Amino acid sequence: MYKPVPKEVKDQILSRIKNDGVTVPKAAADAGISATCVYGWLSKESEKTNCNQLELARMRREIQGLHELVGQLTAEIHKSKKGRL
Repeated sequence: MYKPVPKEVKDQILSRIKNDGVTVPKAAADAGISATCVYGWLSKESEKTNCNQLELARMRREIQGLHELVGQLTAEIHKSKKGRL
């Protein structure tokens, strides 16, 4: 039987995906609902905002990963320069 998801829960799930970079399957599983349902919400929202929220979330995760990589490389460069002195 279909049980509607409260607006507060829906908003929290969408916020985790958009702002925290949580994947749709992970956010859906954490809330005990289907990923298909969440994809439907995102699709409806992107129609309203003319912005693909999934793409935005993917890009945020990618940027976060790149920042981490830059930090690691910077630390390695700093360590190698210390070894030469």
